[in-house]
Amino acid sequence: MSDRTTPRSPQSPYRTALAALSGTSIEWYDFYAFATAAAIVFDDVFFPADMPASLRTISAFATFAVGFLLRPLGGIVFGHIGDRVGRKKTLVITLLMMGVASFAIGLLPTYEQVGVLSPILLIVLRLIQGIAIGGEWGGAVLIAVENAPKGKATFFGSFAQLGSSVGALLSTGMFSLMNLFGDEAFDSWGWRVPFLASAVLVVIGLVVRAKLEDSPVMAEIHAEQMKNEQQKGGQGKKGAVSKLPVAEVLRKDWKTVLVGVFALATATGGYYVVTSYLLAYGTDDQHLSESMLLNGLTLAAFLELLVTPFLALLGDRIGAHKVVVGGLMGVVLLSIPQFMVMDTGSVVLIYLTMLAMRFVMSALYGPMAAILADGFAPHVRYTGISLSYQVCNLVFAGFAPVTAVWLSSLAGGAYWPPAAALMVISAVGIWCTLRLRTYHQQRVLAEQPAAASERVPVGA
Repeated sequence: MSDRTTPRSPQSPYRTALAALSGTSIEWYDFYAFATAAAIVFDDVFFPADMPASLRTISAFATFAVGFLLRPLGGIVFGHIGDRVGRKKTLVITLLMMGVASFAIGLLPTYEQVGVLSPILLIVLRLIQGIAIGGEWGGAVLIAVENAPKGKATFFGSFAQLGSSVGALLSTGMFSLMNLFGDEAFDSWGWRVPFLASAVLVVIGLVVRAKLEDSPVMAEIHAEQMKNEQQKGGQGKKGAVSKLPVAEVLRKDWKTVLVGVFALATATGGYYVVTSYLLAYGTDDQHLSESMLLNGLTLAAFLELLVTPFLALLGDRIGAHKVVVGGLMGVVLLSIPQFMVMDTGSVVLIYLTMLAMRFVMSALYGPMAAILADGFAPHVRYTGISLSYQVCNLVFAGFAPVTAVWLSSLAGGAYWPPAAALMVISAVGIWCTLRLRTYHQQRVLAEQPAAASERVPVGA
């Protein structure tokens, strides 16, 4: 069985990519709606008014963080299903879970109404969101990558990644719209509308995904499995369905998982520093307009949506790893300026810096799907990439806003500690991205030495 290139599916790769995009857009819309609300309204709605402001901010971001605790579990559970049964089934289940949890958040009572029960219910629903998004990403990426034509995996894989920018665009746009009704209306009912509106999006996503065919890789794996069983070769042969994918990944590919975690750190944890924490810093510390910053984030998300496919195409031409490394270098250069411009109060400078940072971040997120998928054998690929991505989210992304607030408080509210941390993880990410490419090449040489000279990884 080939490592990357697979038999062409009878379904159009564009149709598959768009189906992946529609689902991830809805999932990320719900996720970013929570992140935005945690930054600007949850501290007032779900926590007592007599709590110190900084503690309420940290508590609100903590509810955002707990969703990441169960993301690895979601990756393992749905990775197991996806590697053994098929990618499509997991995508329908995760979409339903995410939609129901998000709709319920929009109906939650406030702290003034039910006291401590209010944040408890919020945390429970957030944990459900975490499990859902933990299983969603791997399946959406693979359904696009594994249906891609030869030499186009980076481009088609970026469609699943585009769901992040589409979701962010819809989420920040919706919150900006609700802000137009004024602070009083927004605090009382306006913040609920983005969560309740997710119900409509989920219905649309389910209709699209119901028509989706599974990955051709799964058909090949199951055919190989049937052949092995008929020959009594069993589970151990290459290409056969793994009895326990997570055990196989941790036994054979633990280095790839570990390096993948750090390679993704800036694209995940860094993202929340330049969105959620930046929003909180601008409003709480610099007393800038919420609407102005939300509009800036909306423009940045729109830019990400536009440039990600082109950066992915560039990855197919010159090498995905080169695009990612260039993006990480850009993050290092912009980490401090993105906070410095907040002091000026200049809308133009703030927006230009937001756009520049989101451009270089787009170079990380889009091509990384294909790079990471190359690191694992097809029959355990769902579990492998999900583990890397979700453990990374647990370690770096979930607590990024809380950690940024804490680091800043240690320096008397200064912005440089979070900025310095972002620079460090980006520098580490450069090395790890190059190691992922090396691990892929080593695995190809080990599995097919005779044809190694003919094999070219996606990131080459």
